[in-house]
Amino acid sequence: MPGMLYLCATPIGNLGDMTQRVIETLRSVDLIAAEDTRNSIKLLNHFEIKTSMTSYHEYNKVEKADYLVGLMRQGKNVALITDAGTPAISDPGEVLVAKCHEAGITVTSLPGAAACITALTLSGLGTRRFCFEAFLPADKKERAEILEELREESRTIILYEAPHHLVKTLQELNEVMGNRRLTLCRELTKKFETVLPTTIEEALGTYESEEPRGEYVLVLEGKSLEQKRQERQASWESMSIEEHMEYYEKEGMDEKSAMKQVAKDRGVPKREIYQYLLSK
Repeated sequence: MPGMLYLCATPIGNLGDMTQRVIETLRSVDLIAAEDTRNSIKLLNHFEIKTSMTSYHEYNKVEKADYLVGLMRQGKNVALITDAGTPAISDPGEVLVAKCHEAGITVTSLPGAAACITALTLSGLGTRRFCFEAFLPADKKERAEILEELREESRTIILYEAPHHLVKTLQELNEVMGNRRLTLCRELTKKFETVLPTTIEEALGTYESEEPRGEYVLVLEGKSLEQKRQERQASWESMSIEEHMEYYEKEGMDEKSAMKQVAKDRGVPKREIYQYLLSK
């Protein structure tokens, strides 16, 4: 019988957040794959876990995943941990999970801490609908494309950022999205946990004169549905009715369907659009 992969969440700061189930699993598996074995040995020693470790990180994630899948095919059970938080969330563990599914190996997840969810619940912003973007890409073109997508996002947005990049990211968010409500979180679950409900502009004012310290989670207000509706309405009203009709007809709509949609966009009866076109 093949072995299993156990995704084991580890604390993001406070060791008291380590679950008993994770401790027992890490003691019982044949091997622990860790993002940084030098960091994880401290955690294992604290909980008196003697299981052997091997490294699994961004730079060996493909070939090492193949190796680990091979072990599991032989019947070995493997646990995956990161430096902090839940494996496969903004983490190379997603590659290993995908390869396990391809190989027919069972994967299970042992829940625990995740910085993105912890910050979201502390933010005071909407939690019913949210999206997680993690770190923005370093590539300028891709970064600009992602920021443009996020500009129209109506859900609460969660980002990660390093201290030395925080001011630049805040400047970009302000340029692309304008001033919005923002909650900055750092040192989550630790002694000096900081949760700062603010705005993008206020945060810029703070950190342009004060050096950011620690890893940050940014929880950003999405664009309101009402604002999006008003912007769409303004866009339609800037078009002539003929241009509006042409827009939908180029999308493949027949004339009747296009008239119905144009009327809906403009908030008028369909017969009004029909009579206007008939008079031309």
